[in-house]
Amino acid sequence: MGKKLDALLGRGFKPYKLKSLISVALSRLSVFKNRRQIRSNQARSDVVELLQLGHHDRALLRAEQVVKEQNMLDVFVILEGYCNLLIERLHLIEEDRECPDELKEAICGLLFASSRCGDFPELQEIRAIFTSRYGKEFVARAIELRNNCGVNTKIIQKLSTKQPDLQSRWNVLNEIAAEHSIALQLRETSVSATQVRNL
Repeated sequence: MGKKLDALLGRGFKPYKLKSLISVALSRLSVFKNRRQIRSNQARSDVVELLQLGHHDRALLRAEQVVKEQNMLDVFVILEGYCNLLIERLHLIEEDRECPDELKEAICGLLFASSRCGDFPELQEIRAIFTSRYGKEFVARAIELRNNCGVNTKIIQKLSTKQPDLQSRWNVLNEIAAEHSIALQLRETSVSATQVRNL
């Protein structure tokens, strides 16, 4: 009786709506990836220029932006994979009122990202669909990273609001310097605790 009532009132799960939303999300992800790639390339160019001018301390600061842009690029690639998986396995969502185990990471990853990517309206709509499908508690568990949240730790780290640590900036700086055959004159040990705090 419940299914019939939902169908009569138009409250049932509509796979075509989710599929079209995910398709639009994939298009937006493509645009986001292109923008971030441009910003990442610009930040890397800035680091190269600063290194060539001998401003190694400032290059280390600019490497922070490179890390942030790369993190977002990585997130967009992960989200793209999740979206493609959901389109492929949409029938599993349609068949069961419980979240399928094989789709839990993808669904929870999209839910978590929906709370961290404000300029992505399709994620908000996808979140609303999963809220009505699996309940508020399921969605809250993913967004708030509660026990058994299902969100991949990589996406949690990449979407963290914490500033990139000194080691990751050093790694980027060394990588860029090596790519352009630039000898670093600044050593990690020469960076004092005060400079680290100011970075």
